[in-house]
Amino acid sequence: MSELTGVLALAAMGVGALHTLAPDHWVPFAALARARGWSRGRTARITAACGFGHVTVSVLLGVLALVFGLEVLRLVGQRMEAIAGLLLIGFGLAYGLVGLRRAIRSHAHGHGHHHHGHHHHHGPLGVGHAHGTRDMDTLTPWTLFLLFSADPCVAVIPILFAAAPLGAWRTTLVVGAYELATIATMVVLVLPAREAAAHVRGPWAVRFGDATAGAVIASVGVLVAVLGW
Repeated sequence: MSELTGVLALAAMGVGALHTLAPDHWVPFAALARARGWSRGRTARITAACGFGHVTVSVLLGVLALVFGLEVLRLVGQRMEAIAGLLLIGFGLAYGLVGLRRAIRSHAHGHGHHHHGHHHHHGPLGVGHAHGTRDMDTLTPWTLFLLFSADPCVAVIPILFAAAPLGAWRTTLVVGAYELATIATMVVLVLPAREAAAHVRGPWAVRFGDATAGAVIASVGVLVAVLGW
């Protein structure tokens, strides 16, 4: 491996790790893990899958720029970055409203269920799961995957441009370094945040867990939209 390839790979890893420190890359996963009662393994898998979609779209944008020029990249990248925060806000509000509606309905029927001996199952984080949430458990990860795929990191594109003249396999090495650093950093940040969120307990955390998660995600979306993270 040439010295330049190594330098570019390290630069790509640095870009991948640093841009992942932004809260929109890990806070939504920690909030949903708490609300949905995801295990540590499932949280890591969902985070890694969404990270893969995020970095793969970034690389595809780089390929697009190599073929059609930087102007196309600038236009496409700016538009995708502009809607990233709005997408998080929309998802957070929709998820939170669904959770709030479920909380209100469960409260209205809670006493009747209790008196008839019905008990809700509690997940590994102590979160109650009402009947009929299986579809939500399936839909939520796929929605996150689409959201993160629509939010590429264009900062890595100049590095890919610099690596392209070195040949296909060296460029692939740089791309792999970027993807590995991004996904690993996301997982490393999400898991401790999930553990910290697990300490938030109580009846209100069970009842309003989804609504709170939606509010947190929407708030992160506002920060992304305002600060341009």
